[in-house]
Amino acid sequence: MIGASREALEGGRERLNVLTDSTATDPAALAEDLAAVTVLLNREVSLRRVLTDPAQPGEGKADLVTRLLSGQVGGPTVDLVSGLVRSRWSASRDLVDAVEELADSADLIAADRAGTLDTVEDELFRFSRILSGSPELRAAISTKDERSLAAKKELVRRLLGGRTDQVTERLIIRLVEHPRGRSLDQGLVALYTLAAARRNRSVAVVTSAVPLSDAQRDRLGRALARLYGREVQLNLDVDPAVLGGISIRIGDEAIQGTVADRLDEVTRRLGG
Repeated sequence: MIGASREALEGGRERLNVLTDSTATDPAALAEDLAAVTVLLNREVSLRRVLTDPAQPGEGKADLVTRLLSGQVGGPTVDLVSGLVRSRWSASRDLVDAVEELADSADLIAADRAGTLDTVEDELFRFSRILSGSPELRAAISTKDERSLAAKKELVRRLLGGRTDQVTERLIIRLVEHPRGRSLDQGLVALYTLAAARRNRSVAVVTSAVPLSDAQRDRLGRALARLYGREVQLNLDVDPAVLGGISIRIGDEAIQGTVADRLDEVTRRLGG
């Protein structure tokens, strides 16, 4: 997102945090309601264009949201979406993306309240690695045949049911059910990155030909934390195709080399 949409989303995040700071708000129920609104806005193109039309007064758009959603979703959801449509948006599609992110964030807040946010983040990453290692499974879950949607959801439930946190299962099933043009890989990266952001840390996906030692992990983690100015979660994977080196990806940045070279590079960028 750029410009006005970025500012509008940031305002939505702040309002979500205020809402969920109160124990009277059930973040899991809020997530479910926001996910339903995402589906509605994704389907009704004309509606989201009206709700993001800069020529329309914000209060008028908020009143429209109230009329449409009251009785269909909870009051906190109506308030949150009303606040979003009062803001300016660079593109109508950005509103859908924002509501979807807030739905995912609300579920992650539910996990945080339960003390399982770390677990959810790790399970999302591990599931992404399972898919990467199994093209057949990824194809079965990613097929665009709408007639197979129930089968895909059932497959995910069989894979995850009772083995992962409930929030992990909800997030993945929602992604499978409504990918909105994203691949599963892209969606899972977005989810575990969002989970890390809730803990004010970045995610580094570290792939090495052999497992890193504890000393190497600690050294790399400290160096990256200093470099990026925040805690960095190391999600570790092993792939012999790395040919004795290491690949590190943080956001859009990807760097490859030997373990020693990468550590030395981080040190050099830190000025020694």
